[in-house]
Amino acid sequence: MTALLPEILYKCDGQAPAPSKDFYQLQVTRSEVILRWWKISLRNEFREARPGELKESHEDFVDDSTLQAQIGMVFGQKVLSYVINLCRGQYDFLERLSESLILYLLTFLDLEDIAQLSQVSHTFQKLCNSDKLWEHIVERSCDTVTPEMRALAQNIGWKQFFFTNKLQLQLKLRRWRKKQEESQDIVLQ
Repeated sequence: MTALLPEILYKCDGQAPAPSKDFYQLQVTRSEVILRWWKISLRNEFREARPGELKESHEDFVDDSTLQAQIGMVFGQKVLSYVINLCRGQYDFLERLSESLILYLLTFLDLEDIAQLSQVSHTFQKLCNSDKLWEHIVERSCDTVTPEMRALAQNIGWKQFFFTNKLQLQLKLRRWRKKQEESQDIVLQ
C-alpha cells in the first residue's frame, strides 16, 4: 500500500516566530525529513549567510529531539506530531484519496455519521457540507426532483434545501416562481 504513496508525503513552509524573520521549508519524503532555511536579517553578521538544508532519515528524525523542537517551534505541535507519525509509518490514507472518491464513499453514510465526520478535519468539514454530497442525498431521499426544486436548491444550497421542512419549501418555491415570473415580465417589457 505504501507503494501507492507519492514521493513527497508532506510539504509546508513558514516563518520562524517573531522577532525572527527566517524562512523555513519542511518536506517529508518516503525516506527522509528535509528542513531548509533562509536567514533573513539586517544584521551584518548574517548578511552573507547562505541557505541551509538538513536531511535525516525517518529513523534518525524520530530520535532527534533537537530537530523536533525546532520544527515544533516553527510549524507548531500539530505539524510535528503529523511528521513523527509519517516517520513511524502511520499514514493517513483516507486523507490522500481524491475528493470525488471520498464524496462517493460519504454517500453511503448515515446523516449522523456525516455530521460526526465533518468534525474530524477542515477537509472533511468542507466535503461533508459540499453541495455535491447534499445534492446526491436529496436525489436519493426524494421520489422526484423537479427543475424548479433543483433551481431553488442551487440557489439556497442543497444542504439547506434538504433540511427545510415541506411547508417552508413550498413557500420558498412559490417565492422563487414569483421572482422568475417578475424577471420574465421585465425582459418582455
